[in-house]
Amino acid sequence: MPQWIALSPSQHADLGYLPRDGYHFADQLNVAGILLAELPKLLPHYVVVLLKEGEHFQPMVLLGVGERNLYVAPNGKWLGSYVPASLRGYPFTLANSEKPGEKVFAIDEHHLSNNQGEALFDDAGKLAGTAAQTFDFLSQCDHNRAATQEACDALQRAGVIEQWPLTIERGEDQEPLTVNGLYRINEAALINLDDDVFATLKGAPMALAYAQMFSMGQLNQLADRAKFHAEHGATQEVPEDLDSVFDSDDDLTFDFD
Repeated sequence: MPQWIALSPSQHADLGYLPRDGYHFADQLNVAGILLAELPKLLPHYVVVLLKEGEHFQPMVLLGVGERNLYVAPNGKWLGSYVPASLRGYPFTLANSEKPGEKVFAIDEHHLSNNQGEALFDDAGKLAGTAAQTFDFLSQCDHNRAATQEACDALQRAGVIEQWPLTIERGEDQEPLTVNGLYRINEAALINLDDDVFATLKGAPMALAYAQMFSMGQLNQLADRAKFHAEHGATQEVPEDLDSVFDSDDDLTFDFD
């Protein structure tokens, strides 16, 4: 698990950091949080689900079952043509501060380095290079996260979210994979809403609702990756043409057009 440390020029000006080596850090993740802004990029490749955390639901993409992320290859490469924004900032994050409502720019302490890696701060004490670019990226993601949560809360208030007992078929001679604790949009409930309630879902909430429903057609993506791991996971071998099979784009941009 990451050990997050808040960065400051007074304490870390002379330190560098080691960039992430692929996505090994995420190889045991079952889900990843998503944003409204990236829905068009996500839909061709992921199943969007809703998970309940406390009193609220959170939109996420399903990455696997058990303790394996089916989108991470044995060599750490992401097996998909789009990496969710919530994973691209690592080893950095915006962590909650001790002051309510405030966040700090933090790094996983395992990536701090005394004499290796890239600089965190410049001579003026400002974030440098990739660290500065990542801070800007995470700030934009955090801004869109608030809008995403508002959309999900609107769907919850409308009463159109239901439990989803999901079973993933894996082919002949293999037991199906069962995933518990997931939620989805109840299409019938959505269609039959009273006009005044339906009107409250115009815009972002409705986009999220239909994105979740449309994404259920991508369950085969999980099956494809489960098959990949079954064939290559034990030997740690990865095909030379992996890029042509699961090419990925993981740059630090917020241009989802």
